[in-house]
Amino acid sequence: MIREEFLRLAAAGYNRIPMARETLADFDTPLSIYLKLADEPNSYLLESVQGGEKWGRYSIIGLPCRTVMRVHDHHVSITYDGVEIESHDVEDPLAFVEAFKARYNVPTIVGLPRFNGGLVGYFGYDCVRYVEKRLGKCPNPDPVGVPDILLMVSDAVVVFDNLAGKMHAIVLADPSQDDAFEQGQANLEALLEKLRQPITPRRGLDLSRPPAADPVFRSSFTQDDYERAVDTIKEYILAGDCMQVVPSQRMSIDFKAAPIDLYRALRCFNPTPYMYFFNFGDFHVVGSSPEVLVRVEDNLITVRPIAGTRPRGATEEADLALELDLLSDDKEIAEHLMLIDLGRNDTGRVSEIGSVKLTEKMVIERYSNVMHIVSNVTGELKAGLTAMDALRAILPAGTLSGAPKIRAMEIIDELEPVKRGVYGGAVGYFAWNGNMDTAIAIRTAVIKDGELHVQAGGGIVADSVPALEWEETLNKRRAMFRAVALAEQTPLN
Repeated sequence: MIREEFLRLAAAGYNRIPMARETLADFDTPLSIYLKLADEPNSYLLESVQGGEKWGRYSIIGLPCRTVMRVHDHHVSITYDGVEIESHDVEDPLAFVEAFKARYNVPTIVGLPRFNGGLVGYFGYDCVRYVEKRLGKCPNPDPVGVPDILLMVSDAVVVFDNLAGKMHAIVLADPSQDDAFEQGQANLEALLEKLRQPITPRRGLDLSRPPAADPVFRSSFTQDDYERAVDTIKEYILAGDCMQVVPSQRMSIDFKAAPIDLYRALRCFNPTPYMYFFNFGDFHVVGSSPEVLVRVEDNLITVRPIAGTRPRGATEEADLALELDLLSDDKEIAEHLMLIDLGRNDTGRVSEIGSVKLTEKMVIERYSNVMHIVSNVTGELKAGLTAMDALRAILPAGTLSGAPKIRAMEIIDELEPVKRGVYGGAVGYFAWNGNMDTAIAIRTAVIKDGELHVQAGGGIVADSVPALEWEETLNKRRAMFRAVALAEQTPLN
């Protein structure tokens, strides 16, 4: 960008202007760039593997963010460089988030990646209580105690092009500041200079070692209590109170490794469409979610229900046999069809009439350890609505709650012993241009105070077998615990 273009955009009323440099980065990886530029509190790394088999084209490295919003219940705190600059008690935190984002008036610059900054972080499962007042305050204890919403103002990012081996370094400049253009150029040059420096060596993760035994975990449920909860749900279903409920258990272990090494192991063992590493300072969120919650891009809403699971086979023939078995399972098909309907209904609440389409129906996607039945629902965002309206309509996903959704969540409140927190919420970003991309927070670890917490559940229908449902929760956490074992072989630097 030349100075004249910068001044023209400032005169047009934009209060933040993206400035960028494009450079070859074929000696680096997204992970090495993160470690060079961003390995501090309030930073992040977002990556993607499409279809379980190939890396997505773009990875996003978020440099340390100076402005951070944390929401506990209805209390909003905004900090700048760790010092609180605003404090509010608000009736609707989601409306506050949208109004806060509107403070940033950022132009769309031709040639920049589709994401070049925005609000990045998560919305916890319990954000549904801001929308569905009938649910009330969560009645269960919250032993982990992380915010209900945590969003960082991401105003310095690197977007890495995995295909071309190049990257865009992007910073937001504030034109109200003296010498804003020169300062923006200086910030970009400083960023590129850091990129030229060698990375601090880290010990490799030894993949040749035999897999460690699963760690002994502390659960929010005993097996007997979980199976009793399944039976209770089946009684509700038989009484006509609901059609499906998705209970979960939290599994906690001591954790002594570097969180970034857990991410390294997870991206090796369980690459998925949504890989994320967040360093929030006092805690970390590390995940590999297979499932979009809701995406809005150029006003097109996408939700992608996943329900129905089998382990991967040892051979292609075994995989195909398991696929056939999965697609022949009446229980799995019934559950999936129910969630397609729920996805259509949720999307339809914020879509133009007649625009909701089922663009894929019950296809199989393979991941490193499991395969899933997947469908794809799209809709055109209704005129006058925003990405936040789509999030309100769809959070939490039916795959993490049940049907009918509100009654299912009331039953979850009744039966689960602890507040869900991050689990089952949304992880991702609201871009300055109005687009949004969020994953469901599953296959996700929250690391805090020397403990790692991972949560897993499953959809309960009328013919569910309690012992098998317990086993499903254990299967879903295996990739995470395998990654933990590998990360803990690596000494902290």
